[in-house]
Amino acid sequence: MTTTSDRPRVIGARDDITKADILGNERRTRRGMTPVPAGASLKEDGTPDYGIFGPGSMVWEVLLHPAMVVFHHSGQAQTQAQYAPIEAGIRDWEPLSKKAQAGELNMFHGFERATRGAGMHLPLWLGDTPTAEHTAQWLHKIHSKVKGDFIDFARPELGGYDASSPRESMWAAITEMHPMLRVYEAFAYRDGKKPHRLTDAQRDQFVNEAGAYLRLHGAPEEEIPRTMAELGALYDKYAPLWEHSSTISKLESGEDYSELISKSISKNFKLSHIRAVRPMMVAFFLVQKPVAGALPSKLREKMGMAPEESRKAERRARRFLPIARLLQWGPVQRHYMRILWGADGVMLIESARKLHEQVKAEQRLTLIEPTALA
Repeated sequence: MTTTSDRPRVIGARDDITKADILGNERRTRRGMTPVPAGASLKEDGTPDYGIFGPGSMVWEVLLHPAMVVFHHSGQAQTQAQYAPIEAGIRDWEPLSKKAQAGELNMFHGFERATRGAGMHLPLWLGDTPTAEHTAQWLHKIHSKVKGDFIDFARPELGGYDASSPRESMWAAITEMHPMLRVYEAFAYRDGKKPHRLTDAQRDQFVNEAGAYLRLHGAPEEEIPRTMAELGALYDKYAPLWEHSSTISKLESGEDYSELISKSISKNFKLSHIRAVRPMMVAFFLVQKPVAGALPSKLREKMGMAPEESRKAERRARRFLPIARLLQWGPVQRHYMRILWGADGVMLIESARKLHEQVKAEQRLTLIEPTALA
């Protein structure tokens, strides 16, 4: 039974923000059930239920790396902002946009929204199958009202959007998974080496495994990519929905919702709001430009970057590596894991990391034993 003390405190536009508000509790991301970690339950046949990916998968290899704790937020945010139907849905339906239009938005609202969105996806990736299915159904229900007759009033040929439709559900999932891969390759120190690109086979494996996540969201089976080449072809097919637009953020009133967000946050700022500013500065503003340099060059072009600007972004990503390494250091990544992914998120990540390392150790032993016998 939920008591009043279990519920997060409602923060008004001019309220002070405390350390407890920043940490929050499980209620920030938990919806309807306590998430069960992958491997902590059994299937009907008595085998462990590892969810939609599981230990040993390439998705877990990427997702569970310490670099993802900080870098995934910006990678996903920048990629999704470029897909026009998602940006239109945020413009018209996102609570942050509504609060900004009413002049009630403050920095904590943005922080909480970012961390809640991140934490609510971990049960899908790191929970057992019932946990993943329950969370997907809940998200589908919430998104079922997010629809509109126009994506961009300056481009009526694009038509409308429906966040729970197969098309939008598919791209919502892809724009979570694809930038995850790109920032991993650009910033994840591993195997005693600097960040480096995965092999073509590993990249294809990642895309193929990610298909389970797309199916969970109801993506059309015939369009689910199984290789990087098929993923690239899918981007080409939907190219008009990825074009840079200076009018996509315009409300029917003619106001720009992103400008209203900045104005409302500035108007309602208090000194205690710095507590919410600090983690947002790291997860979004500090890494924003380096992360842009890690994303595909075609996506940077869609963002409106000229060729020279795009090359500068790539160089900026490489120059950022010393800071990226610091952000992956144990104490630093554990600090931001709790703040940016929530209490349930920490539990799910730590449980999955343990399972994944066990499977990897077993795989290494299998490779070593024949050699030893020889």
